[in-house]
Amino acid sequence: MLELNRPAEVVAMPVYEYRCAKCGVFEKEQRITAPPLTECPTCGGPVHRIISRNIGVIYKAGGFYTTENRSQEYKNKAKEESKTSEVSKAS
Repeated sequence: MLELNRPAEVVAMPVYEYRCAKCGVFEKEQRITAPPLTECPTCGGPVHRIISRNIGVIYKAGGFYTTENRSQEYKNKAKEESKTSEVSKAS
């Protein structure tokens, strides 16, 4: 039984793009293990899965950029060099 006080779980599935000769391009959310569609859900004509150009990737955790993984020694040296260059620019 569904508990109403509990937040719903979100299950993300990939979205595939298909091209129909009559209807054009459409998207279909499918499991990875599902076989590709062979006919258009609108007109029943043949369809072909196409490679998507728009792939959205969102990185929500740290460590994906090389500057995030620098040692404390490197950060201190960079800070000193920055201060030195600011002083020389002011002169």
